[in-house]
Amino acid sequence: MAKILICDDSRTSRKILRGILENAGFEVVGEATNGEEGYQLYKELRPDAITLDITMPVLDGIEALKKIMAEFKDAKAIMVTAAGQKTKMVEAVKAGASEFIPKPFEEEKLIEIVKRVVQ
Repeated sequence: MAKILICDDSRTSRKILRGILENAGFEVVGEATNGEEGYQLYKELRPDAITLDITMPVLDGIEALKKIMAEFKDAKAIMVTAAGQKTKMVEAVKAGASEFIPKPFEEEKLIEIVKRVVQ
């Protein structure tokens, strides 16, 4: 099954995402706590997809997405969004985001989105 990298500053969000993805048969190859770490792990691990929380310290999800897309044109990035982040979502699409997952996570929708992105 596809290899996924999780990038979120919330330990709880990472734990929930990992549980849902692994239960669905995906392999979680790593976890990052900020955008810079996510970018470095992406380069090292080359996952099939990365989930990027939009709001993170050091480097936010959109800046991390821009760095990843500049180097890896075929990267598949799924942005994790909280309510009220419409302008950030538009910016993420322009930067190359493949899809969005809203918080709180809905298990079935999350799995459907990840499957669609990694196909």
